[in-house]
Amino acid sequence: MTSTETWTTGRLINWTKDFLAKHGAESPRLDAEVLLAHACGCERIELYTAFHEEPEESVRQTFRELVKQRAEGKPVAYLVGHREFYSLSFFVGPEVLIPRPETEFLVISLLDWIKESYAKEEAIHAIDIGTGSGCIPVSSAKHAANLHWLALDLSHEALEVAEKNAAHHEVIDRIHFERSDGLAAVPAEAAYHFIVSNPPYILSKEIPELPRDVRDFEPHLALDGGEQGTDLIERLIPASAERLLPGGGFLMEVSPQIEPHVRELIQNDGRFEILPTVKDLAKHPRIVRAKRNGN
Repeated sequence: MTSTETWTTGRLINWTKDFLAKHGAESPRLDAEVLLAHACGCERIELYTAFHEEPEESVRQTFRELVKQRAEGKPVAYLVGHREFYSLSFFVGPEVLIPRPETEFLVISLLDWIKESYAKEEAIHAIDIGTGSGCIPVSSAKHAANLHWLALDLSHEALEVAEKNAAHHEVIDRIHFERSDGLAAVPAEAAYHFIVSNPPYILSKEIPELPRDVRDFEPHLALDGGEQGTDLIERLIPASAERLLPGGGFLMEVSPQIEPHVRELIQNDGRFEILPTVKDLAKHPRIVRAKRNGN
C-alpha cells in the first residue's frame, strides 16, 4: 500500500483481496471487508456506502497490521475477536476453537428433540463436553428457556471465554461452567436429559495436513482425536450412558470419515438405541444421535 494514489475504501478492499489471495486465503474479499470494517469500527455493510471515501491514516495503519497477520495465517475470527454462530455473535480467541457452521446442526438437532419430546415448562438438564466458546449451550439456551446446562472443558482459558459469552447473551443463570476431563467431574448417576459434544475428532496424522490457519493457530486440544480420531469419544460413550436418564439423548458432532466407527462404538456399548445420523449442508453425515435405553 505504498502508491501515491488515494486509498479509498474500495481501493483498499480490492488491493487487499488480491494480496490475501496470493497468500492462500480461501475467501480473500470477505476477509478484506471484515478486517476493514473492524478497523473502521463499523458494520461490513456500511463499507458499501463509503467506497469512494478515504479512511483516516490511523484506520489504515490498523488495517495494515490486521492484513499482515491474516497473510501470515492468523484466522480472521481471532483478529476481530468474534464469530457468528446460530445468528449470535460469540467472543473467540486462540483459547477456543472457532465455531463452525457444521456445529449448528448439533444445536438444531437438540432443539428439535426437545420440542418434540418435552413440554415447554419442563426443566431440561444437559451437559456439553468440551464447551470451548460455549456456542452450543449459549445458543440453545437462547432458544429454549427451560434448558439448563453443565458446560465442561479441560481448559480454564476456554471456560473464561464461554462464561463471557453466556453473560453477554444473558443466559449465564442457566449455565454452570466446570473444568473437567471429559465427564470425570460429573458423578456417575442418571440425572441428565441430554449429553452433547463436539469433541476433537481429527486423526493425529491429519493434523499436519490441515489448512495453515487451523493447524498453526487453533488449539490442538480441541482438534486432535488421536490415532483413529476417537480417543475421547471412546471414553465419552460409556460415561454418558451412566449419566443419562432413561430415554435421554446423546448427540455428538463427528467427521464423516469416522461416523461409521462412532456408530459402531455406540451400538457395541449396548445401552443405547442408535438413531439416524443428521447430515450437514454438504450431505455429509455429521451429528451422531442415540437414545439411552429405558422408558
